[in-house]
Amino acid sequence: MKTLRRALRLAHITRVLVANGLDEFVFAIPVLRPVAFLHVLLPWNWARGKQAPRGLRIRRALEELGPIFVKFGQTLSTRRDLLPGDIADELAKLQDRVPPFSGSAARQIVERALGKSIDELFSEFEETPLASASIAQVHAARLDDGSKVVVKVVRPGIEAVIRRDVDLLHIVADLAQRYWRESRRLRPREVVDEYEMIILDELDLLREAASASQLRRNFEGSALLHVPEIVWRLTRENVMVMERVSGIPVSDIQALRAAGVDLKILAERGVELFFTQVVRHNFFHADMHPGNIFVARDHPHEPRYIAVDFGIMGSLTPEDQRYLAENFVAFFNRDYYRVAELHVKSKWVPADTRINEFEAAIRSVCEPIFERPLREISFGHLLLRLFQVARRFHMEVQPQLVLLQKTLLNIEGLGRELYPDLDLWTSAKPFLEQWMGEQLGVKALLREVRKQAPMWTQTLPRLPALANEVLEQAREGRLEVQVRSEDLAAIRRELRRANQRTVLAVVGAACIVSAATIYGLDGFQPMLFAGAPLPVWVLGVLGIYLIVTAWPGGED
Repeated sequence: MKTLRRALRLAHITRVLVANGLDEFVFAIPVLRPVAFLHVLLPWNWARGKQAPRGLRIRRALEELGPIFVKFGQTLSTRRDLLPGDIADELAKLQDRVPPFSGSAARQIVERALGKSIDELFSEFEETPLASASIAQVHAARLDDGSKVVVKVVRPGIEAVIRRDVDLLHIVADLAQRYWRESRRLRPREVVDEYEMIILDELDLLREAASASQLRRNFEGSALLHVPEIVWRLTRENVMVMERVSGIPVSDIQALRAAGVDLKILAERGVELFFTQVVRHNFFHADMHPGNIFVARDHPHEPRYIAVDFGIMGSLTPEDQRYLAENFVAFFNRDYYRVAELHVKSKWVPADTRINEFEAAIRSVCEPIFERPLREISFGHLLLRLFQVARRFHMEVQPQLVLLQKTLLNIEGLGRELYPDLDLWTSAKPFLEQWMGEQLGVKALLREVRKQAPMWTQTLPRLPALANEVLEQAREGRLEVQVRSEDLAAIRRELRRANQRTVLAVVGAACIVSAATIYGLDGFQPMLFAGAPLPVWVLGVLGIYLIVTAWPGGED
């Protein structure tokens, strides 16, 4: 049944792709490449006029496929290191517009989660939602003490929908990993794994509430950011209650000007806010698009941001921080050889990369930029240019830094929209200098010594005995590498299964092509089912079933 459900869902996806003029992407699947010439022979392509741009067609297809694919497209739109610019620009326009579920259903979810009736929990509860998205929707309410709050409720049944569609994304990623030569660099499986982790984390409102509390604590008493307070006694895994805040949407420039907000200071504070989160706190809001950021109306000459939606947060490991700090030092000193060397040492590019050639490529990107006024330099786009250049050297995408890259692009784009002459470098310099000092200076060395000292006190006394044992084994010829026979047998079994999967995939592809050909025949009038000839359905579903079965785990 699981395989049949996959096949039917894949059939629906294929239909949507074809309906949106994306059948060339279907034939780009490796198992269909041998028959890709049939694409131009299909009857519906003969009369097809000039098509819309490919980015627009992809966006329309994702919108038709539903909210999970919309969110995946939104995530991909931030990965300009993976996508051509025209597709990334179009995917950035995806809007998470989802019809709300009924207020009575939301009421029931809240009552089940909190074990009391709505009337006992709130003095007021508005069943008409304030906003509705793919994962949850928000209702206005009021507590018994008169406090205004919002109640966030996870959509009923959404987890099953997410797992079904993410399962299909894993199949596509496996396809790419097996047959796409770019897969080693772009790591499609890791991209889907990362998306799955992010979207499943968004289902857990306790996790989001904890992130909001941490961020609020980090900025307590700060004039930079206000984070709504969580009402913990009314918060569960699928229900979250928090302080209701009001402000001006940060993208509404006219309203900000009408309120007398100093846009220059607001833009500079946005940069300060980003680097404060990354450098001082190592905990940052990773979804800072305009829909999640507002501006408080009080003190327009010293404006303060208001953040909502804390489902996606980010942090860096000490290794990531050190790597970035060293790159910043080398970059500001125009030491491009060191930048190239760091890329190799950090395994961003293969170990056999010729550093001199890579250095020359980096210099060709950076030198022209340094000759321009600072206010014209986009740090986010500079990173993207570096990624594009590094593609020639087979640079591998680093998923652990994706959230940081995305957030930097968001905050820089927001700052430039507020104040086009924003000088990101000058605003960021104090934080970067502090960061580099902490990561590379004497303080960093002393901090690492203190951190490792307890482990050293346990390990050092044992080192002489361990060294002596290894030397004794080497002298007596007892050091050896063991290869178990069962491991070799497992490798042979996997090779046999791979051959069987290839045969199934080719047969399945032939069935799909036959179905597409029959569908386009003129004068062929067999029995119809749901608007398509019955043989088309039989061959199409059989073909997709065989291809799904060919995937690891498809036999389940």
